[in-house]
Parts: sequence; C-alpha cells; structure tokens
Amino acid sequence: MDKGLHFTICVVTALLLLRESSQAGEEKDPEVLAAPKLDSRGTGEGLPTLTVTTILEDPYVMVRGAELEGYCMELLAALAGMLRFQYRVKVVGDGQYGAVAAGGNWSGMIGEILRREADIAVAPLTVTSAREEVVSFTTPFLQTGIGILLRKDTASQDMSFFHFLSPFSKETWTALLFAYLLTCFCLFLVARLSPCEWNEPKNEENHFTFLNSLWFGAGALALQGATPRPQALSVRVIAVVWWLFTLALLAAYIANFTALLGSGSEQLPIQTFEDLVKQRNLEFGTLEGSSTFYYFKNSKNPIHQMIYEYMEKRREHVLVKTYQEAVQRVMDSNYAFIGESISQDLAAARHCNLIRAPEVIGARGFGIATAQASPWTKPLSIAVLKLRESGDLDYLRNKWWESSCLRRSRDRWGPLEPPALGGLFLTLGIGLALGLLAALAELSSSSRRAAAHAKKSCCSVFTEEICTRLRIKGAARQGQETSGKANA
Repeated sequence: MDKGLHFTICVVTALLLLRESSQAGEEKDPEVLAAPKLDSRGTGEGLPTLTVTTILEDPYVMVRGAELEGYCMELLAALAGMLRFQYRVKVVGDGQYGAVAAGGNWSGMIGEILRREADIAVAPLTVTSAREEVVSFTTPFLQTGIGILLRKDTASQDMSFFHFLSPFSKETWTALLFAYLLTCFCLFLVARLSPCEWNEPKNEENHFTFLNSLWFGAGALALQGATPRPQALSVRVIAVVWWLFTLALLAAYIANFTALLGSGSEQLPIQTFEDLVKQRNLEFGTLEGSSTFYYFKNSKNPIHQMIYEYMEKRREHVLVKTYQEAVQRVMDSNYAFIGESISQDLAAARHCNLIRAPEVIGARGFGIATAQASPWTKPLSIAVLKLRESGDLDYLRNKWWESSCLRRSRDRWGPLEPPALGGLFLTLGIGLALGLLAALAELSSSSRRAAAHAKKSCCSVFTEEICTRLRIKGAARQGQETSGKANA
C-alpha cells in the first residue's frame, strides 16, 4: 500500500513539473507573445492601434446595425490578422475620396491622412499620380477602369420591324434559303429518276413536280405534313434528312429568339465614349472631385476633352456627390454615369435594369493609402500580395459581387452564324447525296432488267430512261431513232 501511494505521488509530481515547464516555454516563445487576441473588429491588447479612414460605398463599406461590414472591412480584418495590429475605423467626415481644393488643401480621405487624422485609408481609393505625390499607396488590391453605366431602356435601340430575323445572321438566312431550294430541287430530281416513284413515265404524271417539291419542303419547315407523300426509298431518305434538319433548325431559332427577347440584348447604341459624346438623349457625368473627373481633365484625347468640357459647363446638373446618388439617378432619369467599371459591374449585378457599356478605359487600381514614409506601407503591400497569391482576394471579390440577376450577355445570345450550324448543313448535304445515289441505284437496277428483257444495251436503256423521266424530248427522240435504225 505504501509503495502504491508513493508511486501515485511521484506521478502527480512529475505531471505538475511538466505543466509548469510547458507554461514557462509559452511565456518565453516570441511568436506566442506576438500573437494577438483579435475580436471581429481586429482589436487586441498590447498591439499598435491604427486609425483607419474609409467611405461608405456598397459593397466596400456598409452599415449593418451598429457594425460596419463589406469587402474593405473583411480585407482590413485579414490584414490586421497577418500584421498583428488593432484598428479603429472612422468614416470620412466630408464624404469625399480626396481631391485638391481651391486653396491647395486636400479633401476627403487623402486630406485626413495628410492632417494626421488617420493612419491609413482602406476604401475604393484609386491610385493616381496626383495622390501618389502627397501620400503612399500599397499594391492595388482591386483592378478597375472607367466605364459607362446606363439604364437598359435608354441604352437599347427601338425594336426593329424585322426583329424576328435577329436569331440568325444574314449569312445564316442566306444559307438556309439556298439549302431549301437545293433540297426541293433534289426531291424533284430524285422523284423523277426513281422507278419506284414513277413506274410508267410515258403514261403517268409524276406527283413531285417542282412546285409540289417546294410545297413539301415548306410544309416541313412549318412542321406540317404535305402531299405528295414519298414512296421510293431515295425520296424518303431526302425527306427524312430534311425533316431532321428543319427540327434542329427550328429548335435553335426558338431558343435563340426567346433568349434575345428575355435578355434585351439588342445592339447598344452607346458602345464607346465617342458614342456617348455624339448622342443628345442622355446627360452624363461623374462623381464630383473624383479621380475619374480629373482623368478626363488631364487627358489629351479629343473625345475625353469634350467629355470634360461638357461636365465642367454643366457641373451643377451632371456631377453627383455620392455613388448611391449616381446609381439612383441612372435608374430614375435619362442619365449615364461615368465611373469605376468594377463598381458599375456591381450596380448591374444588383439592379437588373442597368447595364455597363462595353468600352473600359484608363486601367487603374484601388490601393491602401498611408502617410509618406509610413512604416506600414511595405508590410501592407506584402500582405496584399500574399492575399492575392492565396486566392483570398478572389474569394472576397466573388462573395461581394455575387449577381442577383439572371442575365445573358450578347456574346452568348447573339445571332447564330453559319459556323455554329455547320454540322447541320453538312448532314443535310450528305443526306441529299445519299438520296441521289439511291435514286440512281434504283434506276440502274430497273434499266438492267429492262435491257435484259429487250435485249438492248444497259447503257442505252439507262440513258433513255433518264431522258424520258426528265422530259428531255430531243435526246429521247434521238435515242428512239437510233434504236429504230439498229432494229432495222
């Protein structure tokens, strides 16, 4: 019993010593000392605290109850976890991004960093040369450009009278007409050559005249049966191939026409900034004091200069204060908003009646602004690169730009070109060739039997049959004369 008690005491003592040693090792571990205890806002004890200025813009920063959330908030939390700092977020006082005022002072988030009211700015803040002269930027965390946001009913052309032709291109309609005429001609030709369709060409009238063949082909296009009904195998081959061709073609037409009506993907009259300048139905403008405004002001492009002069002369009417005001104005009036393309993509994803014009100019990026010579600039840039390499930035982009609209682009639902239906036309051509070969085989077999019975040459009988069935009277008469002389 004494031995068992002594053993138990030794085991308990050893466990206590090991626990104290482990705790002492954790207190001396520098990485454990540096690890913060972060809450949802990135706060922790014993860590440097940064004042972060931002601006309210969906989906970058949004107010949800008493908290701020959005793309930039999640980005900031990830950076705080990587660089081990805590932060305090404040919304910019004047609601501006940052531009030079009349007295030479900077407004917005840039001004707050210059006045030491904030340490960094985490927002959709465009990196420009003017801003780079007074503050420092990290590596861009989002790439964007300048685009045109429009409302669909103001951007789309009036539906044309012949809009029902839109599902197919002009080349496709031309190819379809050629295929129809060629098929009807082959029906007419094969029906005349085939003995099964026309047993006594001298005494009977062939039902597959050219007009009847045209009617038969048109009936197939309308999914309606039409007379005459084919009897010979060769004619049936062509008829079946033509029916399969029309079924596939009508299915493609109906699907594409439905998509074109549902998506409103008519050709936009405003494709470029030049189109925007030339039209007179829409007013257009941008955010007051934004980098987009100064981009057009400093551009040497004549079109861009015209846009700037227009906005400058009508700045009281066309320049807006906030991005939300711009989107609302586009939806409510004949107004086109010029701004960051990535933000316009979000607006088009959230509001299904909006669309962005195809042209994007002035490739640029959103970066985190810091004071010049700030010790945080390089670590933040490295952290942004790590987030990009790990795919976290792409995850955030997909999360906050998720579309609530089921929209189809024109690239997907444009008019079908002939190459898209090439296999269908090839199948029709093969079927026509098989029908002709079958008709010639049937006529050849019938000619051999007739030649053996009349003791004539097979070639002469075959030629006479073709001439008779095709109503080639001169050739038939010549053949009969030659046959009469031979008998004499």
